[in-house]
Amino acid sequence: MGVVSLKEIVDHAKQDRYGVAAINIVNDLTLESVLAGAVERRSPIIVQTSVKTVKSIGSDVLMAMWRSMTAGIEVPVSLHLDHCPERAVITECLDKGWNSVLFDASTMPVEENLRQTIEVVAEARKHGAHVEGEIEAIKGVEDDVGSDEASKRESLEVSVNFVETSGVDVFAPSIGNAHGVYSATPHLDGQRVSDIVAATGIPIALHGGTGMSDEQFTDLIARGCAKVNVSTALKVTFMQSNLAFLRETEERGTWDPPSLFKHVAADVTAMAAGYIDRFGSAGRAW
Repeated sequence: MGVVSLKEIVDHAKQDRYGVAAINIVNDLTLESVLAGAVERRSPIIVQTSVKTVKSIGSDVLMAMWRSMTAGIEVPVSLHLDHCPERAVITECLDKGWNSVLFDASTMPVEENLRQTIEVVAEARKHGAHVEGEIEAIKGVEDDVGSDEASKRESLEVSVNFVETSGVDVFAPSIGNAHGVYSATPHLDGQRVSDIVAATGIPIALHGGTGMSDEQFTDLIARGCAKVNVSTALKVTFMQSNLAFLRETEERGTWDPPSLFKHVAADVTAMAAGYIDRFGSAGRAW
C-alpha cells in the first residue's frame, strides 16, 4: 500500500468499474482528514492540489506534509496537481515528487495543446509520474483557473488522436459537467465517455463531481470514469463547519482552537468517506 502512481489507481478502478475520489485539499487539516476518510473506508484515494494551493503553501511544505502523513499508510494514495496551465509549476511539482499532473492547455488550439502535452508527458516519465490531459475547458472557475464560458466539444476523432498521440494516462472530456455549484442537476453525455473509452481504452477523469446525483455517478463510473474530482464539496464543508463552530463559540464565549480543528476535521473526514461510499471504492484497498 502507501504512495503509488496515478496509473495504478485508475487502472484498477477502470478494470473493476468503481470510481476513486480525487479530492482537492487546501491545507494540512484537510489533507489529514481526507486521508483519514480513505483509511476509514479502506479505499484508494487521489489527493489533489490546485496551483493556488501550491503557491500559497509552497511545494516544499506541501510535500513535507504529504510524506509525513502518508508514511506507513495502509491504503493506496497518490498526489496529483490539478488544472495547471503553467509549465513552470508543472516542472516544480514533478521535481518535488508529485505523482501526476493535469496539464491544462485547454485554452490553446488543439495542435498546440497536443505539442506541449507531449513534452509534459516526456518530462513526467523522467520522474516516473503520469499525466492527465484535456482539450476542452470544463465550464466554471476553480481556484482562479477556468472560464464561465462553455467550450466547444471536439469530435471523437480529435479526442482519440489527442489521447493516442500525446500518451496521456487519463483523459478529461467535457460532457456537460462544470466546476463549482450546479444550479440544477446537470445533463451529462455519458455516451461520449463510452465512445472515448471504447476507442482508446483510457480511464476517464470526471470533473465537477460536486452536485451530481448517485445515478449519474453509477452510470458514468460504469462507462469508465475511474477518477472522480471533488473540490467544491470540500471547500463548502470546510468553511461551513468552521462557521457553525465559531458561531456556537461566540454564543458560549469560550475560545478553544484545538476543539475547532477537531470539529472541522471530523466533518471533512465524513465528507470524504461519503463520496468514497458513493463511488464504490470502499473496501477496494489492494
